[in-house]
Amino acid sequence: MRSIGQSLGAIPLMLAACGASAAESGVTLYGVADTFVQYLDNGGAHSYSLRSGGSTGSLFGLKGNEDLGGGLSAQFNLENGFNLNNGTGFADTTALFYRQAWVGLSDAKYGSLTLGRQYEPSFRAVYPTDPFRANEVLSPFSALVLTVDRNTLSTQYDSGRASNSILYQSPNLKGLQFYGMYAFASTVTQPVPATTGNMLNLAASYSGYGLYAAVAYVNQHAGQETLAGLPAPLSLLGTEHFIGALAYRVGIVNFQFNYSYQRAENAPGHSLAALLGTAHSLSTVEFGATIQASPVDVIQIAGIERDVRGAHDNAPGFQLGVEHALSKRTSLYGRAGYIKNNGSSTVSWPGVTVSEPGTKQTLAVLGMTHRF
Repeated sequence: MRSIGQSLGAIPLMLAACGASAAESGVTLYGVADTFVQYLDNGGAHSYSLRSGGSTGSLFGLKGNEDLGGGLSAQFNLENGFNLNNGTGFADTTALFYRQAWVGLSDAKYGSLTLGRQYEPSFRAVYPTDPFRANEVLSPFSALVLTVDRNTLSTQYDSGRASNSILYQSPNLKGLQFYGMYAFASTVTQPVPATTGNMLNLAASYSGYGLYAAVAYVNQHAGQETLAGLPAPLSLLGTEHFIGALAYRVGIVNFQFNYSYQRAENAPGHSLAALLGTAHSLSTVEFGATIQASPVDVIQIAGIERDVRGAHDNAPGFQLGVEHALSKRTSLYGRAGYIKNNGSSTVSWPGVTVSEPGTKQTLAVLGMTHRF
C-alpha cells in the first residue's frame, strides 16, 4: 500500500517518450504540486511544520485513451502520490503508482470495465458530499475514516482505493449511475504489514435538479495485520459498511451530508481480537456546506463525529476552509479545525498522531496548490 530507486531513475525517460508520442497515442501527463505551513496544538503540545497535499494531494500521472471505433475505447491511468515538502513517496514508499494504476475498456452505450488499483464505488458515492473532497491529509471526513484506535483495530476501514480490483461503471442514465467492484486479496507492508481479504463494493448515485444522492455497500472479507507490541498477528475481521450521502444546491450554497456504519463480525472466542476487545462497530457522520462566495472564492464548512459502539468513545469536531483562485491552475487556501476526543478515542487528521487518547487537537494551515 520493492525498492523504487531504479524505477524512479527510469521515470524521466518514460515521461520524455510519452511526451514525444502524446499527439499520436493520446497520452496526457498531468499533476498537482501542493504544500502548506501547519500549526498544530496536539493535546497542549504546539508545533509548526511544512507538509504536502492539504487541498489536493501532490501527484503526477499519465492517462491515455484510444478510440477503437463504434463507441468503444481503450483507457488507462497511472498516478503517483508524493510529498512535495521533501520529495518522498506518499503513504506507501514501496508503491510507484499508489493512487491509481488501471487499464480497461469504455463503451458509450454499455459503460466501462477497468482492472487494477482504482477508486472504490463507496468513495465515488461519498466524494461529492464532503466539502473538503475527501482529501487524504486535511479532510475531517478522512480523519474519521482512517482513524486507528485500540477498540477498532480489528474493524476494517474503507481506504477509498482497492488493489487487484475489477470495476464496472454504468453510463449516465438520466442522472443515475451504478458501480460494482470486486477486489481480490492484497498484501501491503506500510503503514503496517497487513493482508486484506476479498472485497465486494457496490454503489448507486443520482444527480439532477440540484440534488445529489448516493448509497453504497461494502463487504470486506477477513485478513490480518502485524502490530508492534502484540505477541501475534491481529485478525482483521470481516466488516460490512453501510453508507448514505446527500447534497443539495441552493443558489451559491451546496449543503452536504454523509453517514457510514461499519459493522464487524464477532471475534472468535479466545482470539487475540476477542481478548483485546478490538472489534467494536462504529459510525461516522458529517454535515457541511460549500459556498461559492465569488467566482474565485470558495468557503467550506464541516461538522463531524465518530462514535464507537459499546465503548463510549466518540470524537466531535469541525473545520473551516477558504480557497482563493489566482488563476485557473493556481490557488491559495487556508484551513482551521478542532477535534475533541472522548474516552479512549484517538481521532486526528491523517499523518497526525494524538499525544494520548482522549485529548483535543487544534489545527491551522496556509497553503498553495498549482496544477499542471
